[in-house]
Amino acid sequence: MRSKTRGAIQCEHRDLPISVVNNFGTILKGDSCGMIRLESATTEESMPRTPQPHHTRVLITSGFWRAYQTLNHERVIPYQWRALNDEIPDAPKSHSVENFRIAAAMSQGDYDGMVFQDSDLAKWIEAAGYAIENARDDSEFPAAARQTLEQRVRHVVDVIAAAQQPDGYLNTYFTVKRPDARWSNLRQAHELYVAGHMIEAGIAVFRGTGDRTLLDVVIRLADHIATVFGTEPGKKRGYPGHQEIELALIKLYRTTGETRFLDLARYFIDERGRTPYYFDAEATSPDFVRIWNSPLVHDYQQSHLPVREQVDAVGHSVRAMYQYVAMANLAIETGDAALAQACRALWESTTGRRMYVTGGIGSTSAGEQFTIDYDLPNDTAYAETCAAIGLFFFAHRMAVLDSDARYADVAERALYNGVISGLSLDGERYFYVNPLAVDPRVCDTNGTYAHVKYRRQPWYGCACCPPNIARLLASLGDYAAHATGTTLYLDHFMNGTVSATLEPGPLEVEVGGDYPWDGAVTVTVSDAPASDTTIAIRLPGWCDGPTITVNDEPVKVAAVLQRGYATLTRRWRAGDRIAVDLPMPVRTISADPRVKSSFGRIAVQRGPLVYCLEEADNRTGLHTVALASVPDFQVAHRDDLLGGVTVITSAGTTVALQACDDTLYRAPAYPPGRTDATLTFIPYYAWANREPGEMVVWVLAG
Repeated sequence: MRSKTRGAIQCEHRDLPISVVNNFGTILKGDSCGMIRLESATTEESMPRTPQPHHTRVLITSGFWRAYQTLNHERVIPYQWRALNDEIPDAPKSHSVENFRIAAAMSQGDYDGMVFQDSDLAKWIEAAGYAIENARDDSEFPAAARQTLEQRVRHVVDVIAAAQQPDGYLNTYFTVKRPDARWSNLRQAHELYVAGHMIEAGIAVFRGTGDRTLLDVVIRLADHIATVFGTEPGKKRGYPGHQEIELALIKLYRTTGETRFLDLARYFIDERGRTPYYFDAEATSPDFVRIWNSPLVHDYQQSHLPVREQVDAVGHSVRAMYQYVAMANLAIETGDAALAQACRALWESTTGRRMYVTGGIGSTSAGEQFTIDYDLPNDTAYAETCAAIGLFFFAHRMAVLDSDARYADVAERALYNGVISGLSLDGERYFYVNPLAVDPRVCDTNGTYAHVKYRRQPWYGCACCPPNIARLLASLGDYAAHATGTTLYLDHFMNGTVSATLEPGPLEVEVGGDYPWDGAVTVTVSDAPASDTTIAIRLPGWCDGPTITVNDEPVKVAAVLQRGYATLTRRWRAGDRIAVDLPMPVRTISADPRVKSSFGRIAVQRGPLVYCLEEADNRTGLHTVALASVPDFQVAHRDDLLGGVTVITSAGTTVALQACDDTLYRAPAYPPGRTDATLTFIPYYAWANREPGEMVVWVLAG
């Protein structure tokens, strides 16, 4: 990376004054959407014209999510670095770093991996950038570990910068393997998707270190893309087959204040689905280079209709989520009412009719996509980890768009269940697919279940999910809260310091508690403006009868409840204390009767956590288990189990399979009656961390 001096970043355009210094140099403040406050500018062409305000910053300091961020810093990110450098024995090779070295003429060899292999490294860099940002503000983070991570980032960014082509193009597949085929197959080659992830990586490194090297690289890349696509004569009227560039460009706009990036994002969003269809023309072009023999189905990549006319969640679920995030972002930035309304319709389709109880989406392995309303099979569920992450992002942006806690409720459901289920408790194994019922013996013999694993994997040839988890965990503080006007919204209960710049001035609070195991949450004010402001605390939809006190004085919840938030307005002073109690009884849930696979069955939930039965705690034949008609739920926290979890037990019944004879079909009176059993439920996210065995979320109703 370019040299730095204390007090300024040396870059090709100018020096930037600094506010905080770490080993990389300057640290510039960032907000919940990746917005950067650049303190001054000396060259108009390279500095933002309209810097965005620093709204919220959350530093997670203890509790459940601090443990996950520590795991991410200490195990996940280092392990993934080894995977990307092909240093994990018996794991599929990545070749991701080596592809960049080859493209930069630092190494000899052939390109290897998926056509979008660059994106794995980009997501890892993004995770590392946010981890460095967290470490900068965290005195307990080991300095040696931070320095090692910074050195790795510095090294790989230099390689990427060297691989960039003179015109700004950056993609190792086409640079190394098909330099004559750039932009010839937007539907399949994913050049714009890869570019989007690299843009997000550049922003994260800038936020974490203050170094502009990768940020300048991706600005050049974005400017190159703008010379290729658009409505002007000679440009392609195309858009990505896999959405990502749109939301990345909006984040780049927020980072730099440069409206050209917002305009380019708006172009890609507005152009999508217009007729004549770009992908039809592309497929018949003499320049078209086929990557896969997949049929052209427009709704698969959500290009069947202009985005403002789309109302059903269709096609590849990850692509859909990234598109919806970008649409919501653009609606927030521009006030586009039609775009916002389309987002609401797509939200209702996604979460009201096509989402699993775990927050998973995308029910079929055939194309990793949505099918029809209420088609949510449990044992063949796809529910890709990346799709749950995409839903989390979409939910966060909708909460910002509408200031409605129901969106954050879904974000919480996805995060605590469908996202972290994709990561093993030791941080070194992954699920791409997150089923709601598993029988290892069937998975090993029936090809219908080839996509379903009962052991997390060390890596994947298509490794989109592992670094996606890492980047989300590293950036979790960006999603815990948001601010607008005079209001700070606390969307998620993550212990730590929440800092917000409201219209009247800065507001800072400390959030504490033992969530998600306990519903007692405290919010203590440490700094506040000298005028009225509002602290809006989400009261989860799963919670009945929450109570609130302010400085030990009871608050009438009904009087302050607005769209799921308890809105507490006053002139806050340092030391003011809000105590929130969210009762957490065990709840049973039934699915809409149109969900055939779960009809007559119930799921168990406590707080935000969905629970499951696992063979290790119960027995085989979990499909026969029935919960008692009047469950006697007992709750106990087990520090010695699965890294420390709250376990639920209840009376139930099961069928003694060994008592059956060899008659395959028989009269209903046989086999003999059900036998009593004590059922032990664990959080769904923690399953498959012990010996292999059956697992089921939905159990028979007693």
